[in-house]
Amino acid sequence: MLNNSITDSEGDNSLGIKEQIFKYLRQWKWFLLSVFLFLFLAKLYLRYSIPEYKSQTTLLIKRDESGGMASELAAFEDLGLFSGPKKDIDDEMEVLKSRSLIAKTIKEGKFNVSYVLEGRIKSSESYKENPIDVDFKEKTEKFFEKDTTLSIKILSSKKFELFNANNSRIGDFNFGQVISSKELGDYVVNINHENAKDINYKISVKLESLKNATNKFKSKFQVATITKFTNVLEISFTDPVKEKSEDFLDKLVVIYNNDAIIDKNLISEKTAQFINDRLAIITNELDGVEKDVEKYKNKNNITDLPAEAELYLKNSSESNKEEIIVGTQLKVVGIMIDFMRKNNNDDIIPANIVPEDNNSSTLIAEYNNLVIERNRVLKSSTLENPIVIRVNDKINFLKSSISESLNKLKSSLIIKNNAIINQGNIVGGRISQIPRQEREFRGIFRQQQIKEELYLYLFKKREETAITLAATAPISKVVDYAYSSDIPISPKGSLIFLVSLIIGLLIPFSIIYLLDLLDTKVKNRHDLDAKLTIPFIGDVPHSDDNNEIMQSGSRTSSAEAIRIVRTNLEFVLSNIETNDKAKTIFLTSTLPKEGKTFITINLAATIAISGKKVLLIGMDIRNPKLDEYVKLPARGLTNFLSTKDSDIKDFIVNQKGYENFDILPAGAIPPNPAELLMSKKVEAMFEQLKSEYDYIVVDTAPVSLVTDTLLISKNADAFIYVVRANYLEKASLRIPELLYKENKLPNMCVLLNDTDNVAGYGYGYYQEKAKQPWYKKIFNFSFFG
Repeated sequence: MLNNSITDSEGDNSLGIKEQIFKYLRQWKWFLLSVFLFLFLAKLYLRYSIPEYKSQTTLLIKRDESGGMASELAAFEDLGLFSGPKKDIDDEMEVLKSRSLIAKTIKEGKFNVSYVLEGRIKSSESYKENPIDVDFKEKTEKFFEKDTTLSIKILSSKKFELFNANNSRIGDFNFGQVISSKELGDYVVNINHENAKDINYKISVKLESLKNATNKFKSKFQVATITKFTNVLEISFTDPVKEKSEDFLDKLVVIYNNDAIIDKNLISEKTAQFINDRLAIITNELDGVEKDVEKYKNKNNITDLPAEAELYLKNSSESNKEEIIVGTQLKVVGIMIDFMRKNNNDDIIPANIVPEDNNSSTLIAEYNNLVIERNRVLKSSTLENPIVIRVNDKINFLKSSISESLNKLKSSLIIKNNAIINQGNIVGGRISQIPRQEREFRGIFRQQQIKEELYLYLFKKREETAITLAATAPISKVVDYAYSSDIPISPKGSLIFLVSLIIGLLIPFSIIYLLDLLDTKVKNRHDLDAKLTIPFIGDVPHSDDNNEIMQSGSRTSSAEAIRIVRTNLEFVLSNIETNDKAKTIFLTSTLPKEGKTFITINLAATIAISGKKVLLIGMDIRNPKLDEYVKLPARGLTNFLSTKDSDIKDFIVNQKGYENFDILPAGAIPPNPAELLMSKKVEAMFEQLKSEYDYIVVDTAPVSLVTDTLLISKNADAFIYVVRANYLEKASLRIPELLYKENKLPNMCVLLNDTDNVAGYGYGYYQEKAKQPWYKKIFNFSFFG
């Protein structure tokens, strides 16, 4: 039993999945129509939408920091004043995305002015190949502050008609004529004859405010690094006009580099100006110091203090030496004078001790020779010798001459010695002043050296700054100039068609799912199995002819389904003991209009066709419906029950076309239907009729409205409870379930009527419907019918 339950559960799940899939597949026409519609709308969208193209340029941000601020500040690095900063790639990305740079590019490139060629369905922007060109010569302050539009209608090759933003006519003008405007200033409209081939068409010249244009361009502008560890930036811009995007990117990069160069040159120029100012000050100071040196040297009669000091020291040394020599010579001369004074004529005068003096030395030598000659003569003669006398006279004369010569030499040596002393005193005085002069001069000289070194340093840096200023390199290098892809990034055709296809499938799917989710009606057997424990006898599909009565040759899906119900009914009745009496089958439903009467009359007809004698009784006496299917008399069951001594056979009629098919009409609608059905004549009637027929099929009233069916249920052998698909609320299934559990309706089973599923019935033998034209087939269906 457990295995059978598992198998049944798996089979139910499989059937449930198939039912869900089939629920969508059978609405394939709606899916097809929805997909076709959305694909068509996608085609129209792509046809009339303005494509957006992506343009991009690649920029290398340099890190070497050559030139500019870093190099100029580096001019003072050896003084320890500044150090060079490192470039941050993120900072440059923010500079490139800045509003100021974008706004400057828009102004210089005139990207806030666009020329639009008006079309019947869509308008397109013209760039570079404009039929006209508007030259704004003198712009007012409001030119970049307000959005405005000028419409120009070309009348001829010489004239045009001008309209303002409100499409109000301003007037006719000649091409090249200066037009004055309070808001725009003076401007001239020129015609490009090569591009203006047609006339009598309008061109809109749209001027955006700088603020709005900057916002729009910034929203389309992106800057990103190629990889995480690189200095290469990819700058992209999207716009309907590829050439405009490329020009904008190239212009922006040029302005970016120019601004960077200007920033670098600004520092260089400031540095050069600073150096020039300092050079002027240092030059004046240096001139003052040099004049102080000149004055000091003039005042102290010096040219080169160290050289003069050395010379003074040398002169002082030589003077001391001369003073010693002259002093010695004076002493020698004094000794000689004393010697000459004490000497007699017999002594030899010392020679070679007298300072170099030619006269005295000669006289002494001559004197000594005479003394030696006289002494030699005296050895052989006397003093009276005339020779000796003459010689003595000469000796005396020479002695007197030598004394006089020595006295003169002494006087000259004294003069010379005094002069040396005086000169030594002078040199000594100058030497004593040298330390003071050197100290004073060094103070002045030190200032001169500082000024000279600073002057030379600044002069050198000025030349370096001038070279740097002349050779300032851009901050970036263009790796790839702006280029655009031929494939638009928006709208993407493949993506639009894919999304349209998905939406085309999703909308009918969502509608079906939503309607199914919101629909609380019974749809199929699975809904019954989920709510009921009542045995299921079968389902009958929708019939196009609601008044159809089965014939022996009927091959419709409904006829085949009722035949299956008849077969299943035989299994239900096979376990019921009727004692060779008629098998009584009651049919009821929850609500009216569930097809109970349709099932009843066709089930009875099906049994009758099989050769069984069948009686159909209409016991829905409050709302009889049998006369809608067959032609019946007005008298019937109610008339029989309300009269005495009447025969039931007088009210039974035979259905034409059937040999064994009789019908007992409901009769006139009584004022007291419940009382009539509670009468003993009802039970007696069934006892009588059961013995005369093989099957009695009874059409009863809906159980949720009245109690008529419950009052006569004891006369039934089996109950078929009809549930109409897409009609009965699922919540109402609790009524038949309660009746089944309380066993108020004997041998109860449920039948599902008016289902959508026709597969499996007839096995191809049912009657084919008349073929419909294709356009009727498309529209002759609904989501749930």
